[in-house]
Amino acid sequence: MAKRIASINFLTSIFLFLFINFFLCDQVFAQTEKPLRFVFYNVENFFDTQVDSTREYNAFTPDGDQRWTFSRYIAKRANLFKTIVAIGEGEPPALIGFCEVENEFVLNDLINRTPIKQFDYQVVHYESKDRRGIDVALMYRKSYLTLIGSEAIVVADPKDPAFVTRDILFAAFLAGQTDTIYTYVNHWPSRYGGQLESVERRMLAALTLRKHIDSLVNVHPQAKIVIMGDLNDTPQDDSILNGLRAFAPSNISRPDDLVHLFTSAAELGYEGTIKYLHSWQIFDHMIVTKSLFNAKSGLQYKQGSARIFSSPFLLMDDERYLGKKLNRTFSGPTYLGGVSDHLPVYIDLHWIDQP
Repeated sequence: MAKRIASINFLTSIFLFLFINFFLCDQVFAQTEKPLRFVFYNVENFFDTQVDSTREYNAFTPDGDQRWTFSRYIAKRANLFKTIVAIGEGEPPALIGFCEVENEFVLNDLINRTPIKQFDYQVVHYESKDRRGIDVALMYRKSYLTLIGSEAIVVADPKDPAFVTRDILFAAFLAGQTDTIYTYVNHWPSRYGGQLESVERRMLAALTLRKHIDSLVNVHPQAKIVIMGDLNDTPQDDSILNGLRAFAPSNISRPDDLVHLFTSAAELGYEGTIKYLHSWQIFDHMIVTKSLFNAKSGLQYKQGSARIFSSPFLLMDDERYLGKKLNRTFSGPTYLGGVSDHLPVYIDLHWIDQP
């Protein structure tokens, strides 16, 4: 009960902020505001090189199993900077959700020690209890978005108190001082040990997320929500269809169904976001509420903008299974010097006429 009250109080504080802002704001942004690009990227183990004395897992250090040196860290940081700039196509994204980042330091380092420093990014991050110390986080541009509030949503298993995984990051933003966007950044439990053996964990994450969304929509029925993340399941898996209740636009049947924008690789510009042996799959998702998909004013999902970003420098020839494979940083303990073992995904939100 205490947790539920805390959640309700948090949401109430957000709506109080919006109420005050609506009546005090004397600046109304026109519908000609630039589109906002929202990105999600699993960056494959973006660790610093320091030993974390609070955790047993310290493979990503100079003396650790991965031999993670300062020069390798700098190369990783440069690769991520290059990818962010390329995704923006001349205008760096308004918001980027990440998973597999170790801490706030690496993201602050990225935005302060690379050329994207000029684009006024800020970081939102909470430490989770994940065994390896990898978290979700996001960066947003202050010139486009104003942070209203954020919280970490813990994915807990009441039947197994020892179970820990990444939190879900929730953040609310004011866009252009006229609209509100709610975001959830996810990294659901992996398939390590087998898909069937881990399926209940991902369903647990899906139901935890769905419960929070339902609480938000109960207070604000027209909430414009963007859900992003590496869900470690495909759009056809049970956790997404029956746990989260997210479907392709043509398959929406209930008022509270969510709109899954990444159900068809043929419409996304590439075969998938990860490759296992010879097969590409979509593990990285963008999902929105119908109130954002069909918005009549303010920000609206830009139809057809959902894309898997597959720039050539993120890929390499696959000599064993043919075609292309990911230009990743590691393959097991072997350092390859690439970017990531996932491709990033994005959508655009654009402004439409005010009522």
